[in-house]
Amino acid sequence: MRYLTQINLTEGVSPVSHDIFELHMTIFWICVAIGVVVFGVMLYAIINHRKSLGVKPADFHEHLWLEIFWSVIPFVILIIMAIPATKVLIHMSNTENEDVTIKITGYQWKWHYEYLEDSINFYSNLSTPYDQMFKNAPKGEHYLREVDHALVVPIHKKIRFLVTSNDVTHAWWVPDLGVKRDAVPGFINEAWTRIEKPGTYYGQCAELCGMNHAYMPIVVIATTEDQYKDWIAKQKAGGSPEFSANVTATATPVVVAGSAAAPAGPPKKLTKEELMQLGEKTYLSRCAMCHQPTGAGMPPTFPALKGSKIATGPVNEHMDRVLNGKAGTAMQAFKDQLSDEELAAVITYERNAWDNNTGTLVQPADIAAAKTK
Repeated sequence: MRYLTQINLTEGVSPVSHDIFELHMTIFWICVAIGVVVFGVMLYAIINHRKSLGVKPADFHEHLWLEIFWSVIPFVILIIMAIPATKVLIHMSNTENEDVTIKITGYQWKWHYEYLEDSINFYSNLSTPYDQMFKNAPKGEHYLREVDHALVVPIHKKIRFLVTSNDVTHAWWVPDLGVKRDAVPGFINEAWTRIEKPGTYYGQCAELCGMNHAYMPIVVIATTEDQYKDWIAKQKAGGSPEFSANVTATATPVVVAGSAAAPAGPPKKLTKEELMQLGEKTYLSRCAMCHQPTGAGMPPTFPALKGSKIATGPVNEHMDRVLNGKAGTAMQAFKDQLSDEELAAVITYERNAWDNNTGTLVQPADIAAAKTK
């Protein structure tokens, strides 16, 4: 019986997921009944009307009532199936009276979450270490399904999702929540859920969105209303975005609009060792997916950084490319995705790793100045 539950749909933890499961099981048993009748009649005919018994086939070419019968019966069955399916679709589409609204934007290959009522937004990236991907370390429990910053939501509250994309078509899919919506550039698709019990729920992009489609997982942490409010308050105060030990990697800071927690005074000046250490960590989590850990890239779509004109040329051009991206390519603008320290470190790393050896050190103050231009 456990095996059967493993190959069946998940019952999930939301009203929509329960409706989908019950509809699925209703249609399944209707199909089973049809199969039993059809194959039962076929088997009976094969056994009792075979040639070896001397049975002669009936000699007729048409039968009006028989044709009406086998046309009407399937039509009636389809109507019976359509009624509950329509009810489920209507329920799934009712996004009114929401308690929380979250805008979800797909990127190659990450998710951006924005809590519209609380002016909190952050990026969620795959956090599985590269050592595991390249078989240099044992695979973790949630291999390729763990992120640096999970989506945190309250239980027993109606959560409305606005799903779109910044580049190509993605799909935000979490089976336990009964939610799967395409993220289409220029369009906003709506969905909703109400989670019934606390837990960590996993999903992934369900639309082939490019070579790293398999590396943009989804993690949703559902918690009590009080814990959720505490988490929101921490984000507004500039605290750590981590919520649960189930999310295993170190997260990047949450970007809070109008936050009063921004550090005062001039940016800290980092040593080369500090820049290279933070730069390597940032590069492996944000850049290596396209440009590879070795900086070799995958030309022509993802150019090499090792020995490239950008990474070894004028530093201002390099900063502009990282901060503002390049239109018409997969190179995104990272000025709002990373902190000034991370941006300075990753540019320094790219200019001094893989035998580039330019000797250039970019400081957070340089990034702050470049952002104002």
